[in-house]
Amino acid sequence: MKYYFYKWRDDGTDQTIHDLLRRQVRESRGRKADPSLVVSTPRACTRPPGCRPSPPEGARQKKSRAGLEVDVLGLVIAVVVLAASAHDNAADIALVDKVAADTDTVEKALVDQGLKTAVVGHGRKVGIDVEVVERNPATSGFVPQPIRWRVEQVNGILILHRRLVRDYEHRPASAESRVYWAVSDRLSRMLTATSTPTWRGA
Repeated sequence: MKYYFYKWRDDGTDQTIHDLLRRQVRESRGRKADPSLVVSTPRACTRPPGCRPSPPEGARQKKSRAGLEVDVLGLVIAVVVLAASAHDNAADIALVDKVAADTDTVEKALVDQGLKTAVVGHGRKVGIDVEVVERNPATSGFVPQPIRWRVEQVNGILILHRRLVRDYEHRPASAESRVYWAVSDRLSRMLTATSTPTWRGA
């Protein structure tokens, strides 16, 4: 299995399979194979090993290295893994570049309000209109943002896969490949109307 994981990671077979499945799912939902709008996911913080769902005060949280672009259905369009120390702006610029390189249909990207104008300016260079979604200052607490709530849904689904519950990979390419395989599993289940047992129930 390791042989094929590394071989398909290096020759791009993992992303090819994922993209073919994603297009089939979109078409089965009455949409075009590739989207015109994508949503950027913030690189969520993960709990330190051994912590309960609510980590004790003072416990350090580690920022995930993976950034995602998803469509309005919550399907992954692009995956980019950078060092955890990299600024979110760098992650989103890399994501915009990957989306522009992999698809020619995306016209607009919605990003988190924490990002700066550098991402918006870079989007113009590659032909993608980047819009920063601002939170309504009149609201308090957690308020799902239209369309962007898909971001949290995708992060919640990915953590159901044992290999993604912690950042085990040393190479960014391996971490990206793990995401593609996890999402491919979800896509195949969507197409066949079946479910996958999660590691939590093991």
